[in-house]
Amino acid sequence: MKLPPLSLYIHIPWCVQKCPYCDFNSHGVKSDIPESAYVQHLLDDLKTDLAYVQDRKLTSIFIGGGTPSLFSEKAIATLLQGVERLIPFAKGIEITLEANPGTVETERFIGYRAAGVNRISIGVQSLQQDKLKSLGRIHNADEAINAAKLAKTIGLNSFNMDLMHGLPDQSIDDALSDLKQVIALNPPHISWYQLTIEPNTQFASKPPVLPEDETLWQIQEQGHQLLTDAGYEQYEISGYAKPGFQCQHNLNYWRFGDYLGIGCGAHGKITDLTTQKLVRTVKVKHPKGYMDLTRPYLFDSWHVANDELPFEYFMNRLRLHESFNINEFVEFTGLPLEHVETNLNHAVTAGLMQKNDNIWQVTAKGHRFLNDLLQLFV
Repeated sequence: MKLPPLSLYIHIPWCVQKCPYCDFNSHGVKSDIPESAYVQHLLDDLKTDLAYVQDRKLTSIFIGGGTPSLFSEKAIATLLQGVERLIPFAKGIEITLEANPGTVETERFIGYRAAGVNRISIGVQSLQQDKLKSLGRIHNADEAINAAKLAKTIGLNSFNMDLMHGLPDQSIDDALSDLKQVIALNPPHISWYQLTIEPNTQFASKPPVLPEDETLWQIQEQGHQLLTDAGYEQYEISGYAKPGFQCQHNLNYWRFGDYLGIGCGAHGKITDLTTQKLVRTVKVKHPKGYMDLTRPYLFDSWHVANDELPFEYFMNRLRLHESFNINEFVEFTGLPLEHVETNLNHAVTAGLMQKNDNIWQVTAKGHRFLNDLLQLFV
């Protein structure tokens, strides 16, 4: 097996309030956030994972949530300084922080940049007030627009705007209007994705009326054309970027790289050369339990079985629109290519993939019917 690049995911679980569509591990703020104590727990958590570093440097860090922008600039600076003391940063490391425009003041953006954050992901979701209300968002369109304008001016390497479509009672014109306004702000990266109803959410218990499938398909097709015409390249299912501005952290996920996960409920995926196995880790989910000094941060860990590795690998790799060398499968899973050759040939026959020697790529049909393609590797 070959050691891939190493990233770090940091989870901050608090939000002002829980959104009805959200199935992430997040908790509405009921009192003051113990940010300094939590930062120390994050660093102590990272110390327990240092054996998995295996002499690598961090190529990216992603601070997600929850709402990380509820934390002060000082807390984020302390966190990043502590991380770098434990694991060296690679040259040009990408450090992303998720921010909601309704919870971040101008000075905080600037402070995050001073702390070392060089990429901010702004959770816009919509620019129409009725849609924001139905999604449980507490910001307004002006705040989202101002956040994007500010992100351009403070010396970030890049910034992203998250935008949803397929919202309750959303028309094609509504969806495309949102997208046009975001494109006009010219962010280097746009995450444009369809709302889905996830289990154990408020929307799952009280489902809203969502657009019909034909409307969703037209939104997807016309929106994709708008993005393409504006110079954005679709490099994964919901990721559009100007050339050179793809999210490096997400690319490492989809290229089957390694990542440590620290914080409440954070997941990790590590190549362990001593056992020649892939290790999955999950940390304690609830803040109270996570910050309980009488118990470990690790909730569970396990080796991925060999018969599960093909699906694990292709579930990630086939999200991307780039071609790839199939020898990576051998290098990163330790399995022989014969293990999946029949499945790959079935994919070619079905028109879901194409190949040129060792170089493979998902076709347009394969991206449209990705679930069918992935089923070949179960």
